[in-house]
Amino acid sequence: MTAKELIKLAVFQGKEIRRIIHEGEWWFAVVDVIDVLTESPTPRQYWGKVKKREFTDLQLSPVWVQLKLTAADGKKYATDCANTKGLFRIIQAIPSPKAEPFKQWLAQVGYERVQEIENPELAQERMKQLYEQKGYPKEWIDKRLRGIAVRQDLTDEWRTRGAKGSLEYAILTNEIMQGAFDLKVDEYKAVKGLERENLRDHMTDIELILTMLAEATTTKLHRDRDSQGFDPLKKDAQDGGSVAGRTRRDIEERSGTPVVCSSNFKELAQKKGKKLT
Repeated sequence: MTAKELIKLAVFQGKEIRRIIHEGEWWFAVVDVIDVLTESPTPRQYWGKVKKREFTDLQLSPVWVQLKLTAADGKKYATDCANTKGLFRIIQAIPSPKAEPFKQWLAQVGYERVQEIENPELAQERMKQLYEQKGYPKEWIDKRLRGIAVRQDLTDEWRTRGAKGSLEYAILTNEIMQGAFDLKVDEYKAVKGLERENLRDHMTDIELILTMLAEATTTKLHRDRDSQGFDPLKKDAQDGGSVAGRTRRDIEERSGTPVVCSSNFKELAQKKGKKLT
């Protein structure tokens, strides 16, 4: 199994750790683990120093690979990642009182991956629990999870129909969002005052529904037209987005208020005195 485009976050003691499926198992961003264990203000530099040390007995050099993960600026970069076995060896090189609880957490995460392979519904249930812990209402969570499934269905089509890599995925996504909301992803995030945060995690119910409509329509067009290659896929993305765009404008005309707004869960949580983890 190759690395999936969809990167998921794990949470240890309130801190997010990026991870991705690669060759059938979880691989974790080493710099995020360093941040958790050391609370260093410069975890990348800390990891660089660890790599330069001569831990001959630990044989650190073979235990990580570079996989593309999304950084704070929203772009994907080659990032040092290690699987569970590799992280256990790296942890030995890092003095930290959090080492033992982190090892226990890591073992549990690895076990959960085995369970998820055997029963994919568990993965969705655990994601639901994560959103509940962050304070999202049940009705919103149901829409968000459905949206994730719709998005995965779409990216599967892109992969099999010739879209190449994260750059073309981003272009196609922007075409859909432009058609649906008259905004590209970065522009949409600016409206909501977001930086690193996931845009869809901060959408309102109606914004999520329109995003699903746009992406589900695009998927249908790909299949109905049997589109192959980037340019036909781009045309489908524009058409799929425009379907949702017409629906959005109809809603706005009848309601008298814009669909796209600055309201987001981050703002709501701050008002309630909560902190997103």
